[in-house]
Amino acid sequence: MPGETDPVLRALEAALAAAPHLDLQLALGDRCMALGRPSDALAFFAAALAEDPAHLGALDRAARAADAAGLPQRAAGYRRLLTAMGGAAPSQPDAPTPLRLAETGQGTAPGADAGPDNLIRLAPEPQDADRIAFDDVGGLEAVKRRIDLSFLAPLRDPALFRAYGKAIKGGLLLYGPPGCGKTHIARATAGEVGARFTSIGLIDVLDMWIGESEKHLHELFETARREGPTVIFLDELDALGQKRSQLRHNAGRNLVNQLLIELDGLDSGAGVFVVAATNHPWDVDAALKRPGRFDRTVLVPPPDLPARAHILRRHMQGRPQDALDFEVLARKTERLSGADLVHLADTAVEGVLEEALRGGAMRPVGMADFQRALAEVRSSIGPWVEVARNYALYANEGGAYDELSQWLKAHKA
Repeated sequence: MPGETDPVLRALEAALAAAPHLDLQLALGDRCMALGRPSDALAFFAAALAEDPAHLGALDRAARAADAAGLPQRAAGYRRLLTAMGGAAPSQPDAPTPLRLAETGQGTAPGADAGPDNLIRLAPEPQDADRIAFDDVGGLEAVKRRIDLSFLAPLRDPALFRAYGKAIKGGLLLYGPPGCGKTHIARATAGEVGARFTSIGLIDVLDMWIGESEKHLHELFETARREGPTVIFLDELDALGQKRSQLRHNAGRNLVNQLLIELDGLDSGAGVFVVAATNHPWDVDAALKRPGRFDRTVLVPPPDLPARAHILRRHMQGRPQDALDFEVLARKTERLSGADLVHLADTAVEGVLEEALRGGAMRPVGMADFQRALAEVRSSIGPWVEVARNYALYANEGGAYDELSQWLKAHKA
């Protein structure tokens, strides 16, 4: 096993065994690549893709690992999928490996100074030059309205809320099927309040030494306080804040406890706003959803008709096209996620490219090409809907999933 001689891999493997998660698979693969073990890395990236076949970062990593392992055909297959999903293979990794040891091969001893030569945790995201706001999010008006009323309005007019004795505390939890724009909405929320956007995932805080993960999480929140206004985005909250009853080791429970402490320590003057996203809200510890923490929960469903038209129109922008009726296409793509719609557009384009490569004349993409693509592309949200339906029907204590129930009934899902 690759982790036999590397302490970071041992820690990551132990965490994966305790609580399997896609982010940990990626972190293990990244570490194997850093150690020059591309075959082991490829196995971890392939496992991540088995969980989420549309994960652009996993596809990119798998392509690089396959190249390094001497498997050019497999690498080419991953790159074709990446292109079809609307991604591009950059020359450098799309995110820094958050856990890296010094070249000595030794880990930082407990209690020692985890300086930059020993441990690199989180590369702060640069100030957004491409900051977006709600105007850049097509459709989803009900979602934007709920976020505006429950989260943004108190920030715009704090005096009014203070006059009524309403504290401006608590975070916003976005949930819904994968590939439907939760991160995009979170970025737009940051843009609406003119704040920095800092994304934090499990691999950004995980450490092999007891107590260090909690310390890293505290440092990230402290940095956000110093550099505010900042929107902290906790991606895949079910990994970082998993139900403590499901965690078999104290380390995982302690990390959840630390997150609770950080949320309780935020006040209205800190300039730190917390937004989280998860595909599985039922796996998030109940304490995180109590008042003053993530007490505002918003469903981000698959894109509605205006959003689908917006996504298709934007993704076809700059490409040769002939009389594409995006409203008609939007009506034919109900239940497709945003990632599915990108895949649909790329599939239509690929059909035209294939003709040109076979010696045909270059021509614009037309409605007939999209009709052929529609016969190939299927919705990827089916498994999520099956699980979500069970929770909406049988585990809707206190109306936690009323919004989800309404969406399922409206769409006969």
